[in-house]
Amino acid sequence: MNKKQRRAADRAQQPHGKQLLSTNVWLFAVAGVAIIGFFLGTRSDQIVALVAPLFGQKVSADTLDTASIQATYRALKANFDGTLSDATLIEGANRGLVNAAGDQYTLFMNKAESSSFADDLSGAIGGGIGAEVSKRNEKITIIRVLKDNAAIKAGLQAGDVVLSINDESTVGLSVEQSVSKIRGEVGTTVKLSIQRGSTIKEYIVTRATVTNPSVDSSVSDGIGTLTISRFDSQTAELSRAAAKSFKDQNVKGIILDLRGNGGGYVDAAQDVAGLWLDNKVVVSERTNGVVTTELKSGRNAILAGIPTVVVVNGGSASASEIVAGALQDHGVAKLVGEKTFGKGSVQKLIPLLDGAQLKVTVARWYTPNGKNITSDGITPDVAATLTQADVDAGNDPQLNAAKKTLGL
Repeated sequence: MNKKQRRAADRAQQPHGKQLLSTNVWLFAVAGVAIIGFFLGTRSDQIVALVAPLFGQKVSADTLDTASIQATYRALKANFDGTLSDATLIEGANRGLVNAAGDQYTLFMNKAESSSFADDLSGAIGGGIGAEVSKRNEKITIIRVLKDNAAIKAGLQAGDVVLSINDESTVGLSVEQSVSKIRGEVGTTVKLSIQRGSTIKEYIVTRATVTNPSVDSSVSDGIGTLTISRFDSQTAELSRAAAKSFKDQNVKGIILDLRGNGGGYVDAAQDVAGLWLDNKVVVSERTNGVVTTELKSGRNAILAGIPTVVVVNGGSASASEIVAGALQDHGVAKLVGEKTFGKGSVQKLIPLLDGAQLKVTVARWYTPNGKNITSDGITPDVAATLTQADVDAGNDPQLNAAKKTLGL
């Protein structure tokens, strides 16, 4: 082969070399994508945990060794004399896992319980008896009966302990589970075994449509009374409308009644406190002892300067205590009644599979003066009690004490 022919042969081989090079690059790219895909697939939890905080979310990359759970399931499945529902077992495992955290406010709620919880906060109660329940000394207890509803018409009273619902003991039931069992279709009945003092009596209550706005207001003898039963999505708007009405009527004093109010949304409490406070700290939240959030009131405190008394009792909890604590700490209101419930933690709702939700404690909240009231509650400035005898007689010493404290 002469020199000219060799050059021609070299030129003829060049495209083939480029083809080999491009093929190798393609193979390396495919391999790279495969490796990255494998890494992303096996490390997706860690990646999500790293990225989530950028979007204001918390995600854990930790995993739980469920080998013992699987072993228990297989042993149960192989030996149990009866029918097992995998869905029920899975729900029970989820519920047990959350309960094991040891926090009474951290709960697993299935789809039905989640729906019931949402109804509680919205006031769209549907078929029920018109009574609010909570846990007192680990017992399901009626803390408030709503006027013009089935419970009060049947003779149920605040302070009644619910021993059983339709012959099922309430021992071990959460508040949400108990409420779910009490509610039902309008027109159906529910049987409640009630303990009042040392007396136990059964009540058959016909469920009815429950109407229960979160805010009620009235004006009498120059005093405006604002009663808030819970802090829901409408509370701020309804409370401000009532406050404007008070101003228009030139009230001389205000009574804010938070008795039996078990709480609700923190931002609703923030807005209600803002009726009296102008750009003041309402509450701060701390996680692991570090302040993460500081909530302030707005700048439209239309009730500022009007003498105010807040009435509280052992059923005033959470968001109610935030409002009472803020008004007391800033010196714009006196508290009258009994020591509050003592719930100084904040919960967050996290959606899970199949409509379930996790209600989990994410922080502890503190009053403007830096007090967390967990277990201790808030001590009123003026002590006043309301006994069952008072209720039976139609007397309200706490409300009378509030009016006396106003001095009007």
